[in-house]
Amino acid sequence: MYITITNSDLLVGFEPRVHMLASGMWVEKYRPQTLSEVVNQTEIIGSLEALIKDPTDMPHLLFSGSAGVGKTTTALCIARQILGEYVRDYTLELNASDERGIGMVREKVKKFSRYAGMADVPFKIIILDEADEMTADAQTALRRIIEDTARYCRFILIANNISKIIDPIQSRCATFKFTSIPQEDVINHLENIAKKEKVKADKKGIQAIYDYSEGDLRHAINLLQATASLGAVTEEHVKASAGLTKTTDVDEVLKIALAGKITDAREKMIELIKVYGMSESDFLKYLNSAVFKSKHEKLSDILEVIAKYDYRILVGANPEIQLSALLAELGKIES
Repeated sequence: MYITITNSDLLVGFEPRVHMLASGMWVEKYRPQTLSEVVNQTEIIGSLEALIKDPTDMPHLLFSGSAGVGKTTTALCIARQILGEYVRDYTLELNASDERGIGMVREKVKKFSRYAGMADVPFKIIILDEADEMTADAQTALRRIIEDTARYCRFILIANNISKIIDPIQSRCATFKFTSIPQEDVINHLENIAKKEKVKADKKGIQAIYDYSEGDLRHAINLLQATASLGAVTEEHVKASAGLTKTTDVDEVLKIALAGKITDAREKMIELIKVYGMSESDFLKYLNSAVFKSKHEKLSDILEVIAKYDYRILVGANPEIQLSALLAELGKIES
């Protein structure tokens, strides 16, 4: 188990994971502890295992790929295998999306990366999750720190969208592109967890979890645990756990919005998100599916509107305001 170590004003270690373990989350209980346990990603794992045989030759690393495919888990496994018993003292893990600016780089990364009488370890390791959410100024400052501390520090940067990482940082890292985990591997992993937890799970239930998680193994495990709390893992229980029973209501939102009844459409959209817990990204995903099912004659126009507002939310605009504007724009399509 990892604990939090206070070092000056730094939070060093893996504090969030302590609370997860204490609450019994399966995604932490079954998180791989070594590289060999990582699901799929065979070629990447082989290359990384070769790299860490002689850690002194290991470059800075940049992991890219979609959510839930093992990027952070792989980084933690590397830290654990290289640093051994000193992992908690010589590893700093930060989520860059929480603190995107240059202040985080200067105050936390820079302080931790300073050389200070290290134990019998080859270097310190700094893991920056969601590094693609850092501002350009923060990335520029980080580049200088990466250069200045190369003798006694290694960075592992994790990003969903590698194109948002500035070129000078990319050029200083060995880049590994994580691919989506194949359906068979996800299903086998879920079935193994269900067996270990002594949970009854039928094939349709496990398949429904895979369909909803879309290759995100972390999401799939969380959904498996949520569904198990209802009893057996069946397709019906999966739909209830994931809020899928309300997805057909998104079809109705689209229909009402296209009819120009924006207030009614917005009320139903707010109900789905605030009352039934549907995320904004899921709402857009189901709206996209609803458009194709509708076979609307202005299909391309509608899809273009959805894509525009999806991007605005992705870059940080207020989701409720943007979704309301989306519905208003849909209302103009048939006018």
